[in-house]
Amino acid sequence: MRAIGGLWRWRHNPLRRTTDLVEAWLALLAVLLILTLAPLLGALTGATAEDALQQAVRDQHLARHEVTATVAGKASRAPLDPDPEASSAQDPHSRVLADWTAPDGTAHHGKVIAALKSPHKGDHFTLWTDEHGDLVARPLDPATATTHAVLAGIGAALLTAGLLDSGRRLIVWRMVLRRYARWDQAWDRAGPDWGRTGTGS
Repeated sequence: MRAIGGLWRWRHNPLRRTTDLVEAWLALLAVLLILTLAPLLGALTGATAEDALQQAVRDQHLARHEVTATVAGKASRAPLDPDPEASSAQDPHSRVLADWTAPDGTAHHGKVIAALKSPHKGDHFTLWTDEHGDLVARPLDPATATTHAVLAGIGAALLTAGLLDSGRRLIVWRMVLRRYARWDQAWDRAGPDWGRTGTGS
């Protein structure tokens, strides 16, 4: 709105310089681009990220399997939290020795993180593995993928708006520098004779 007000104010002002009008038109153009281009790029970025992330969700759910493991013994007393995004701060985690069977039928034994507060031998818990029984992270869920896509879209829109405004500010800054340079030149021409009688000043 300031840009429109600036154009209206300078329209018939006798003190208006060409650069004043250019600055006002530039501000109006920047506002229009920010209101149209930034949301468009944000929406396109968000949609592209959503497609890619949802495909990753599908791929991960196909490649990763939830299997049941059995506690064979404690490996450490220290509670651990290996994946902050996959669990809340209240979820208890303990390192244990466990046995599990991979989706391909092979038996596995090793140290793992169990979501058990006080694990005992014979307790059951779930793990995520690949087809061969190697431990993998929990697959991304669709809601988290959508959240990441929305954040990517918002970030792209804000970045576009910031770049457009920065471009406008850079152009105005260059115009102001040129204006000051012209003022300095004009002052240099008039300065030595300023106030002298008979110099036409």
